[in-house]
Amino acid sequence: MKVLIPYIKRYRKDVYISIISVIALVFATLWQPRLLQVIMNAILKGDNNTIIQQGIVLILLAVVGIIAGVINTIYSARVALGVATDLRADLYEKVQSFAYADVEKFSASNLVVRMTNDINQVQQIVMAGFQQVSRIPLLFIGAFILAMVTMPQQWWVLIGMMLIVIGVSWYSYKKMSYYFAQTQQNIEDVNTVARENLMGIRVVKSFVQEPHEISKFSAASDRLTDVTAKIGYNFAILMPAFFLTANIAVVLAVYLVGQNITVHPTYLAAITSFISYLMQILFAVINGGFLMIMASRANISLGRIGEVMETVPSMNYVEGDTKPVAGDIEFDHVTFTYPGDDSPTLKDISFKVKAGEMIGIVGATGSGKTTMAQLIARLYDPDEGTIKVGGTDVKQLSEASLRETVAYVLQRSTLFSGTISANLRQVKEDASSNSMQWAANIAQASEFIERLPLTYDAPVEERSSNFSGGQKQRLSITRGVIAEPEILILDDATSALDAKSEKLVQEALDKDLTTTTTVVIAEKISSIVRADRILVMDGGKIVGNGKHKELVDNNEVYQKIYQTQKARKGGM
Repeated sequence: MKVLIPYIKRYRKDVYISIISVIALVFATLWQPRLLQVIMNAILKGDNNTIIQQGIVLILLAVVGIIAGVINTIYSARVALGVATDLRADLYEKVQSFAYADVEKFSASNLVVRMTNDINQVQQIVMAGFQQVSRIPLLFIGAFILAMVTMPQQWWVLIGMMLIVIGVSWYSYKKMSYYFAQTQQNIEDVNTVARENLMGIRVVKSFVQEPHEISKFSAASDRLTDVTAKIGYNFAILMPAFFLTANIAVVLAVYLVGQNITVHPTYLAAITSFISYLMQILFAVINGGFLMIMASRANISLGRIGEVMETVPSMNYVEGDTKPVAGDIEFDHVTFTYPGDDSPTLKDISFKVKAGEMIGIVGATGSGKTTMAQLIARLYDPDEGTIKVGGTDVKQLSEASLRETVAYVLQRSTLFSGTISANLRQVKEDASSNSMQWAANIAQASEFIERLPLTYDAPVEERSSNFSGGQKQRLSITRGVIAEPEILILDDATSALDAKSEKLVQEALDKDLTTTTTVVIAEKISSIVRADRILVMDGGKIVGNGKHKELVDNNEVYQKIYQTQKARKGGM
């Protein structure tokens, strides 16, 4: 609840109007049965003046109740929508501050559910809260007092009904809390299975795995259905139990009044009001029970939201200059272990790179090549040792400065829906048409971009499905070089390109980015053969450092990779 209170305080005016209107609504609701009793007595006495007067007051009271109810609904909705919108925005902003390790701890699908379904649960409870929280206790207490005043002899009927209804509500609340926790987890499971399936639809269809994926999704969906059905069964039993209790109480009250009507003829007028108050008490308890059940689900959602909001990012940046630094790189006895792993991925890594050099990194899968690149861009922090960029520890650089210095192009190209120009301007907001064309020429992307009807304003569909793998990689390289970074990391970023295009990209980088330090991670030796130096990785360690010819002559690990690829291609 402490997560929610600061957001509610932002809407104090709406909250006050909502509470005042609900008080007016409760007053109108409680006083109507009292006026009906007066009118019934007047009817029995044949007092037409009283009937007309009280009838007008009753109509005015009903109008007041309707107006107050409408106002309460409007302002409760304003508070609920405002709180949900602000909370969702802050939650999204919080996630953006997370390091890679923090996002992986929750998982992407988990965070999506928290920003959508959990926020919706909170919105519903806030809406219901300002409609019911102040209304229920006032209605309950007022109806109880007025019922006792109307027919004090029936006090035990009221108490009996209340005890039964409150007992059933409390039992249901405890049971529902468990089911609602399961529901949220099952929604995440369904979301994860669906997301993985849709993102990997080509793989699924290539291996004819549709039946398996359908079975997996059905299993997750069935678990959600089972829990939802149990919640439905509880609700199905709950309402009849409440109304059965209320009807029994009404029958008892009417029976007892009938037994004494000759002695107390005024009970004939009072019984209608008494039953009205009885039903108001019942509805107050029922609404309170449902509110508690909703609150149990919302409380789980609030806890999940609070878990994200209270997470301290595992990586923080200092405030400082936003300008880029020089492009030299230094690793000084760096060791790194991924969260959750037992053994380090990188072990005591040390090397230096001068600004403007082209460095190739090669090694078997899992040798630590990509990890090393991620540490340069400070996507993770090392366990031990120091990483310097431009002579400064990366932990002492502001985020803006580091991002201005280092551009990282991944093997798996990620383009956002919109346009090509919008994707390029993610790196350089003021990028002109000329700078886009210059970067596209380097990446060999201009040849297909300029064939598009809208060229750089051509649309990029969701997950860039309207471009081939090679086109996506070339667009990603364009985005990486457009700001002319001091350090450019290409993490197997040309793997989808043909040999000719890859060679043209390398030549363009050498020609147009002469002062940029280029770090090329590759599986293919042909991609790094022209590098000033090549680092050979094996088992998380650097086992070779030199030019291509030197390594071919002297490094066993490099020789094996070279001979394997040479045999595969019939010579290099």
